[in-house]
Amino acid sequence: MKRLRDRVAVVTGAASGIGRATALCLADRGAHLALVDVDDRGLGEVRAEVERRGRRASVHDCDVADRARMEALAADVEREHGGVEILVNNAGVGVAASFEEQSLEDFHWLIGINFWGVVHGCKFFLPLLRRADEAHIVNLSSVFGILGMPLNSAYCASKFAVAGLSESLRAELSDTAIGITSVHPGGIATNIAASARFRGGPEAEALRARAVRSFARMMPPAEAARAIVRGIERGSPRVLITREAYLIDAAKRAAPAWASQLVARGWRGFLPKLMK
Repeated sequence: MKRLRDRVAVVTGAASGIGRATALCLADRGAHLALVDVDDRGLGEVRAEVERRGRRASVHDCDVADRARMEALAADVEREHGGVEILVNNAGVGVAASFEEQSLEDFHWLIGINFWGVVHGCKFFLPLLRRADEAHIVNLSSVFGILGMPLNSAYCASKFAVAGLSESLRAELSDTAIGITSVHPGGIATNIAASARFRGGPEAEALRARAVRSFARMMPPAEAARAIVRGIERGSPRVLITREAYLIDAAKRAAPAWASQLVARGWRGFLPKLMK
């Protein structure tokens, strides 16, 4: 996009992590924000920060998995702001369990937010984006949308699906003024590990504790947000974030079977240590 100033951006999962950081980065570039989340307190904090930057902000309590609520959201945002030029489908959750151990309820819950939330966002906001002189959709996939990882079958399925949806939309909208960016972050210091559903007994709680400690040392969300906003400005079809995302992407492209075998061997070595 040539201009971000005075554009209206919708950001889901805006109360924390990458969503919050992206909303503030867009505000710093002059955009107005429609902030979407189920965390009312977090939304209020982000709204105050956006308004301190001299930008307009609205807050919307919305479960992105809820089709009717997302359809109403598009109408709410249009009423509040008059239109939309940027959509950031960021809301996401995690489930850490082997495929055999996790319940179908967990699988449906995660797919509802991580994938259907993106579908709902694209479907209901696309008519508004078409009215703009230029517009952009950002869909948050993951490095786990490039290479399948153990204990993350539902998460990987959702993120591969987001990447595929983004590619299809990019082709369909190639003759319009709407750009599509699929974002593939590696480890970012968000609370996704702390809020994820872990299954599998005592060893699962050991994994949670290790994951929370590990995530705290990862890339700050603000750095990821800057990469996302650069992707919007440049019209990038894909944005890889963190060194491991580039390494995994290169390995998967060069030798997909070897990359998958490496993950499996690494997991077999890691599991006994986890259970000690």
